[in-house]
Amino acid sequence: MESQYPGGMSERGELRELPPERSPASACTAPEHAITRVFQLLGKRWTGVILAALMSGPGHFAELRRAVPGISERMLSDRLTELSAAGLVTRAVEEGPPLRVSYSLTDSGHALRPAMVELTRWADGHLPHTAEKCPDAFRE
Repeated sequence: MESQYPGGMSERGELRELPPERSPASACTAPEHAITRVFQLLGKRWTGVILAALMSGPGHFAELRRAVPGISERMLSDRLTELSAAGLVTRAVEEGPPLRVSYSLTDSGHALRPAMVELTRWADGHLPHTAEKCPDAFRE
């Protein structure tokens, strides 16, 4: 199914040309529906960093809290719930004592790896460097 928007990417991932009557100054179009859905989820604060922390393997709540400096427990819990509802993260309860909960990426979550690698490359080349370092797992 083709997108209703001229130019940009089709839902099949093909680059589409703008109609010739469009000048470069008026080339701005509404975003594709798929990219809007992606950023409604992944554009939320902390979400990408949580996914990046889980790319190297499962983690317990306390480990994720340490891996994402500055995030509150409530926000981490909310984001993990959202990611679980979206099918990107699974939650596993490990019987105790003590009772522990671990989180891991689903196949859909792991499928984000190439995009995360490319975003890391883009950031390295186009954003000012800060004191924080991106995980080495994304520096392929």
